[in-house]
Amino acid sequence: MLARHKLDNLLDRFAEIEHMMSSNPDPVSYVKLSREYAGLGPLVEKIRALIKAEDELEGAQSLISDPETDAEMRELAEMERDELSESVEHLTQNVRIGLLPKDEADANDAILEVRAGTGGDEAALFAGDLFRMYQRYAELQGWKVEVLSASEGEVGGFKEIIASVSGENVFARMKFESGVHRVQRVPATESGGRIHTSAATVAVLPQAEDVDIDVQDSDLRIDTFRASGAGGQHVNTTDSAVRITHMPTGIVVAVQDERSQHKNKARAMQLLRARIYDEERERAASERTEARRLQVGSGDRSERIRTYNFPQGRVTDHRIGLTLYKLEQIIAGEGLSEVIESLILDHQANLLASEEV
Repeated sequence: MLARHKLDNLLDRFAEIEHMMSSNPDPVSYVKLSREYAGLGPLVEKIRALIKAEDELEGAQSLISDPETDAEMRELAEMERDELSESVEHLTQNVRIGLLPKDEADANDAILEVRAGTGGDEAALFAGDLFRMYQRYAELQGWKVEVLSASEGEVGGFKEIIASVSGENVFARMKFESGVHRVQRVPATESGGRIHTSAATVAVLPQAEDVDIDVQDSDLRIDTFRASGAGGQHVNTTDSAVRITHMPTGIVVAVQDERSQHKNKARAMQLLRARIYDEERERAASERTEARRLQVGSGDRSERIRTYNFPQGRVTDHRIGLTLYKLEQIIAGEGLSEVIESLILDHQANLLASEEV
């Protein structure tokens, strides 16, 4: 059984936030309160449903144990008791999951970075396949994808592509995609039919909100330069490309995709804020060794997390030992949900096993 005082405390906090939000707080406080309110809302609904079911179960049990209850009423109460017992068990599990420690960035939008690794042209083609997989998956979730920066491969695909992904709970669903993705297939350029192994690296960073991180103008060095295109094509004749250096951390970002210096600067700042925020989160996470141990894998972007084997039509996620013979559906984006759901469920199971909620 869950401790009733814990549930009551959460209901009290939810009511307190409602009151504070209606008391005209300052804009920054309002954003923080509304974020906490939105995060607690679904859990509060589950808690209220659980309490209602528990009260109804108690009423049914009282009827059954009352010697004055007639046989027909007792039989109905026993049927109701069995149904309510199942409902309470189900709702209790849902509340337990809702009480698990939350990643404060789960509700954030994300920056998706896909880079070709070992394997030359084939790695760039694979990076392109991965990006299109995420693009289609995002489309199915109703999310918006905006390319911030891209460097195309010599024969197609991408050496590197960076995009912003916005929508509901983007980071919560995408965060386990960070790591090395490996592909085993016969490249189109391979005349001998030999299987090649290539790799691409994926990084998913939570986008920072204004209330998450404060970047001072005085900490930035902004340089402009002339954009360069592949093979000398589409070379910009003005200094529209922007490079921003965050002096305290040494993080450098450069964007040159737009012809407008203003747009490139805005995109570069978006990317910079995400990388600073990610670095701060990594530093905080490294201090919580127990929490890191419980994550699906280590989150290390040098860790090989998944293999896409085309000859066998197989996708294997090495962190949870999941193998699915649905490669075409997964690489097309439609089947990726099954992999992501499995990773989330495994993560929740690990947390439940270690939490006393």
